[in-house]
Amino acid sequence: MPIVIGVQFRDLGRLHLVSPGSLELPLGERVLLPTGTGLDIATVVQTAQDLPEEMIKQPVAEVVRVATDNDLRQCEHFRQKESQAFGIVKERIAAHKLEMKLVKVEYAFDGSKLIASFTSGGRVDFRALVKDLAGIFKTRIELRQIGVRDEAKMITGIGSCGRSLCCSSYLNEFQPVSIKMAKEQNLSLNPTKISGVCGRLMCCLKYEQEQYEKSRKKMPKLGKEVITPQGRGIVTQMNALLETVTVRITHGDSSDLHVFQAEQVTRVNPPQQQKQEGKPGKQDFEEAIALTEQDEEFMETLSPIIFDDDMPLEDN
Repeated sequence: MPIVIGVQFRDLGRLHLVSPGSLELPLGERVLLPTGTGLDIATVVQTAQDLPEEMIKQPVAEVVRVATDNDLRQCEHFRQKESQAFGIVKERIAAHKLEMKLVKVEYAFDGSKLIASFTSGGRVDFRALVKDLAGIFKTRIELRQIGVRDEAKMITGIGSCGRSLCCSSYLNEFQPVSIKMAKEQNLSLNPTKISGVCGRLMCCLKYEQEQYEKSRKKMPKLGKEVITPQGRGIVTQMNALLETVTVRITHGDSSDLHVFQAEQVTRVNPPQQQKQEGKPGKQDFEEAIALTEQDEEFMETLSPIIFDDDMPLEDN
């Protein structure tokens, strides 16, 4: 099994598995790694470990060397210039009257490239802006369109739970999230209660979803008749995490609520076998309608769209 370490190129950035080569690298060590745009500095956040090949995405980059003091000073020099560059880029966007929201400006490790991340409601013709910025900074310019979830990750903030945003504190990748998850977890569908600061569904809806899906398969649906140790009754409430079912049992003119474990109740009408392929049932149509175009937008962030001054100019 190959030996790999975990590194991050920026604070709270995505975790990358790379080969340490012959180097023994402790936690916190700064190293130089090859990327698609040249060398860059990364920080070791996971020490060497053996992992099965199927868990590693090939090819694996190899550490070039440990970053020297000169490398770190150079990196820090360009980090300090980023705030000034942000103001200049923002001013030039306004001067060109472009519908873009600038999120972050970063220099490459050696200053050979300036990367500006932005959000926009649609496509933007910023070819003139790229030429303008290239003339000001005298370096290669890369404009990167990102989604609002990536924006929240970069800016950071506090969630409705009172803690730092998951995306900016420990999540390495965004997981697909849909409105169906909120429905299955019996959460309020009020957008202000289930949306994060980015305006999309909260990432934490994904955390317990697997358990809810497993529990739902064992449990009857609300309003269905079931057989319990206390007799027949109607399901009035379910707790997917505790796997309990609340059943209303009627005796004469009175009725009582009883709580049972899921395995203690039996469905009167067990679910039918899987529907014949090519003939969707009523539930399929309901789920298709439930996932509207807006809901699907919640499911994952936009893939970065990258433009830079080296690309040929084509009409949008």
